[in-house]
Amino acid sequence: MSTPTTSKQDNQRSRLPDPTQLIPEVAEVAAATVKAIANGSIPQTTIGLVQLRAGQIVGSTYHTVARTDSLREAGETEQRITAVASWRDAPFFTDAERVALELVEAVLTPNPSGQRVPDELVARASAHYDDKALWTLTLVISQIFYFIPVALIAQPIPGMPFGQNYTR
Repeated sequence: MSTPTTSKQDNQRSRLPDPTQLIPEVAEVAAATVKAIANGSIPQTTIGLVQLRAGQIVGSTYHTVARTDSLREAGETEQRITAVASWRDAPFFTDAERVALELVEAVLTPNPSGQRVPDELVARASAHYDDKALWTLTLVISQIFYFIPVALIAQPIPGMPFGQNYTR
């Protein structure tokens, strides 16, 4: 017997077809960004936390489900995963993770009265990350931004494996 969630997901359809079927280079770009951020300069957990927070901020169910699943598979606790949305007052994050989460929020949050990413925030990030790691963190944020429009416009099916998350 299917639950309401299961039947809704079973009936869910993407808005657009799989882009790799129409523009094969998309897969190459995606693979290159994944390879670039997997250089070992920042923990994979931090990458997942930052990408989860980005998905939450933009309201992408696809990204929040995908990042939550990958964090669980990596052994992250439910407390840490759940607390990403309220990381500022949650006791579960390291100082380096906190500055990474603050950085992704700064990039995504308009600031009509000043810079989105002030010098002070970059200085705090630099205290936790060397130049390579800070560039990697910057690429982590840009990589999730590459996929955010895909999720919001094409609406691939959350929770489905790559290659099976498009219905058209």
